[in-house]
Amino acid sequence: MGQFESPHDAAPRILYREARAQDGGDQAEVFHHAVMQGAMSHYTLAARQAWAAVLPREGSAWVARHALYTTLVATCDGRCVAFLELDLPRGHVESLYVWPSLARRGIGGALLGHAERLVRERGGERLSIDASLVMADGLERRGWSRVREEWVERGGERLPRRRLEKPLAPQPA
Repeated sequence: MGQFESPHDAAPRILYREARAQDGGDQAEVFHHAVMQGAMSHYTLAARQAWAAVLPREGSAWVARHALYTTLVATCDGRCVAFLELDLPRGHVESLYVWPSLARRGIGGALLGHAERLVRERGGERLSIDASLVMADGLERRGWSRVREEWVERGGERLPRRRLEKPLAPQPA
């Protein structure tokens, strides 16, 4: 995929690329903080603690997931500040997390744009995501369609989420 700059000229300078093994520790921290801080207004403390406990707070767990998913990262000063895990054959975004202080700056949207391009390049016609309440409304405002509302169990806690899909325009000839 190579490295390229953000389509937005907002500081800080964000670069996008495929994940590397050294990103695992940063991914663990982004996930933990996005869940514990970024989801505060949408989920209870007990729900966020159960959600955050799904994966250990260590980089090796996230590096192991690189073998399962095409993982795209957004970096700032060489550190991963956001990431997206894509199940490319299924055209499904497995996860998308952004460092809380950088949320709402288009970083997640840029990662989704890169995922759309990858799926489209493989002939995919749609992209799906199981979106938390943190991002579901924003995605719907940006053209994603609600397929269904569902609940997922994490550590004895039930967390609501939405299955969303977006049709992908064919690649220009």
